[in-house]
Amino acid sequence: MARNGKVTVVGAGFYGSTTALRLAEYDILDTVVLTDIVEGKPEGLALDMNQSRPVEGFETRVVGQTTTPDGQGYEAVAGSDVVVITAGLPRKPGMSRMDLIETNAKIVRGVAENVARHAPEAVVIVVSNPLDEMTALAQLATGFPKERVLGQAGMLDTARFTNFVAEKLQVPVGSVRTLTLGSHGDTMVPVPSRCTVDGKPLRDLLSPEEVDELVVRTRNGGAEVVALLKTGSAYYAPSAAAARMARAVIEDSGAVMPVCAWVDGEYGIEGVYLGVEAELGRQGVRRVVETDLTADERAALGEAAEAVRAKQADVRDL
Repeated sequence: MARNGKVTVVGAGFYGSTTALRLAEYDILDTVVLTDIVEGKPEGLALDMNQSRPVEGFETRVVGQTTTPDGQGYEAVAGSDVVVITAGLPRKPGMSRMDLIETNAKIVRGVAENVARHAPEAVVIVVSNPLDEMTALAQLATGFPKERVLGQAGMLDTARFTNFVAEKLQVPVGSVRTLTLGSHGDTMVPVPSRCTVDGKPLRDLLSPEEVDELVVRTRNGGAEVVALLKTGSAYYAPSAAAARMARAVIEDSGAVMPVCAWVDGEYGIEGVYLGVEAELGRQGVRRVVETDLTADERAALGEAAEAVRAKQADVRDL
């Protein structure tokens, strides 16, 4: 089979390394590059992943590269079609995503500037928290067109919502369709009106109170994992979401996914990175896809946009 393209994953923590392995196991890429500032860590992980190729039957080569804060090592990023930025500190129990903003802003800005220097044609997928703000910062720091910088949030939140519905109703996850929009945080907007089970509206199967409980659990889905782990945060589901987004870009598939994308007029919302459905291709976001929302859902999406707008403006100085 033909293998084309190069994806770099910045950050070799649990999230980044799992994302890199998922991408390699798709067996559609020539190369996956994994970088980190911990000397030897990405090289060691890459060696381990490459030794799994005969077992799992994939040919994509994984390259590990240690980088430094002053930009050494980023030469390995050159020619990347997609760069996934996972770098930054994870949450600890009791922390909100916003508690990470100043620390992770410095990290993400440095990474984004080096990506722009060495891979000026790449599509950038941001997963560092707080997600909406770090996506806006990455676009400012790279200077890339806004459609080439997007964030991973809605794919993960929607997956969590789908899983919770399937568990509640004891049905296969494949029979459930859900959607979340808005921010990756307190103003997340799960969209019950778009949720179905075997084509039946979710509200025909659960009471309003039960649906609301699932919405709240989805909104707090990351914090629930963090509280149970006690050290670190989720990475299996988030890495699956990020890898699928990268694959949609590499394959120029036109897949419609809920992502953090630049919204400029859609839903009557102007000039902000926000969780919406978008069609993805080789240039990142081809277009934002507007969907039918109830009046309450549309109002909640507008509130989410205003909540993240001021914070995104603040990152210019971080």
